Amino acid sequence: MSEPIRLTTPLTQDKVRSLHIGDRVLISGTIYAARDAAHKRMVETLDRGEPLPVDLRDQIVYYVGPSPAKPGQAIGSAGPTTSGRMDAYAPRLMEKGLSGMIGKGNRSQAVKDAMQRYGTVYFAATGGAGALLSRCIRSYTVLAYAELGPEALAAMEVVDFPVIVVGDVEGGDYYMEGPKAYAKR
Repeated sequence: MSEPIRLTTPLTQDKVRSLHIGDRVLISGTIYAARDAAHKRMVETLDRGEPLPVDLRDQIVYYVGPSPAKPGQAIGSAGPTTSGRMDAYAPRLMEKGLSGMIGKGNRSQAVKDAMQRYGTVYFAATGGAGALLSRCIRSYTVLAYAELGPEALAAMEVVDFPVIVVGDVEGGDYYMEGPKAYAKR
């Protein structure tokens, strides 16, 4: 097995286009945390013609609603949520320059089409491993929608955050392709 690819944010188009389904990646730098409610608010903001609270160009959003931090920790358990919950909103944010998404599970065809159109990659984080993933998060700072609690929009500083590419800009879908290797046996 090859070594994981090390990426540092921002996630530029050159970096996005170099990634392919099945690639193991370790992300370091700033990524944003946002779940369903924050995504809804961001799209409503765009619908009103107002600017987003953060510039999403060349950024990664992690679909996470972390648990409260214990004393001395930056964050509590921080496992991925089901990405399909963001499918109604993701294409609009990709249009604004979002270059990466982290979650778990399949994406709709509309999201996959938008990924190809706007140059966005979809990463999966391991579900059920939130306590382990939180060890890679050095800070968690709420930026907007604080009243949403764990669903607020926040900035997270991460070091070697482990993900796998499950959707690439060429239309690759690891959830579809991965099982094919085993079906041939």
